[in-house]
Amino acid sequence: MATDAPPPEGNTEKSPAQPTTEAFLAEQASAEFGELRRSHRSFAFPLTIAFVLWYLLYVLLSNYAGGFMGTKVFSDINVAFVFGLAQFATTFLIAWFYSRHANAKLDPKAEAIKNRMEADA
Repeated sequence: MATDAPPPEGNTEKSPAQPTTEAFLAEQASAEFGELRRSHRSFAFPLTIAFVLWYLLYVLLSNYAGGFMGTKVFSDINVAFVFGLAQFATTFLIAWFYSRHANAKLDPKAEAIKNRMEADA
């Protein structure tokens, strides 16, 4: 909900200058921004596709391969339970991999673009 109230008293901190629409469009067309997008997509898209296929395999096996999924691995632990736990492990592993990738490759490029746009504004 937007209001017309002035900012609170005592707030002397200035907000950074905002780039213009033209600056955003120019940055979007730049080679550096294109490289940032490629770097993100080349990591995120294949990993997303792989995880969705892995998940669908689990669902399909659960529906159509009940005998296999019901095979006991250890005591009352069966293949379906192991695959289910592997789904959680895979999710956290992908999040960890993405975090490392973002810290190493995406964040420095994004920070450079941000700093340049703020300096130009």
